[in-house]
Parts: sequence; C-alpha cells; structure tokens
Amino acid sequence: MNKLLKKIIALASVMLLTLALAAPAFAADAPVEGEPAAQSETQQDNTIGFKAIAAGLAVGLAAAGGAVGMGLSTAKSTESIARQPEAEGKIRTTLMLGLVFIETAIIYALLVVILIIFVL
Repeated sequence: MNKLLKKIIALASVMLLTLALAAPAFAADAPVEGEPAAQSETQQDNTIGFKAIAAGLAVGLAAAGGAVGMGLSTAKSTESIARQPEAEGKIRTTLMLGLVFIETAIIYALLVVILIIFVL
C-alpha cells in the first residue's frame, strides 16, 4: 500500500509540474476595446495553445506508458530465460511480438496527435 501511495504522489507531482510549466500557454493578452479582430485572434491563439497541451500530454503519456511496458516485459523475459534457458527461443519470439505491439500503440498515439494538430 505504501508503494502505491508513493507512486500516486509521484504521478500527481509530475502532472502538477507539467501544468505549472504549461502556464504561459494559458496566458492571454487583455482584450483591447473597440477591436473585435483582437478577440478572434485571441480565440485562435487559445486553441493553438490547447492543441499544444493536448498533443504534449498525449505523446508524453503514450511514450511513458510504452517505456514502462517495454521495461517490464524485457525484465520479465530476461528473468524467465534465466530460469528456463531451454525455452529461450520461444520467450524471445513472444517478447519481440509484444514489443512490436507496444511500439505500434505509441505510433498510433503519434498519429492521433498529428491529426489533432493539423486537422482540428
């Protein structure tokens, strides 16, 4: 339970730090009276900032999750090869297939981010 609490606190602090560093993206100039064009320009700037934050969070979470998954699977496969050296070929094949699936999920996240940036 103590390890889980430490992980939750670490994740919350990383997310808080990310939002704190992204604070300039939320900043906007004060609207000038009599200039409606400035308001639409501010609206456009806000959407660009929100897209940047969404893209950064999406790719960051996908890469972090993929890295954790790859690390755990590599560690467990190495451990299992050490326990049963005669099953090395099957374990390595399964490991490579799993790593390919994890990497594919990360690439899909990158494609979604590209769509967010250029289409929305």
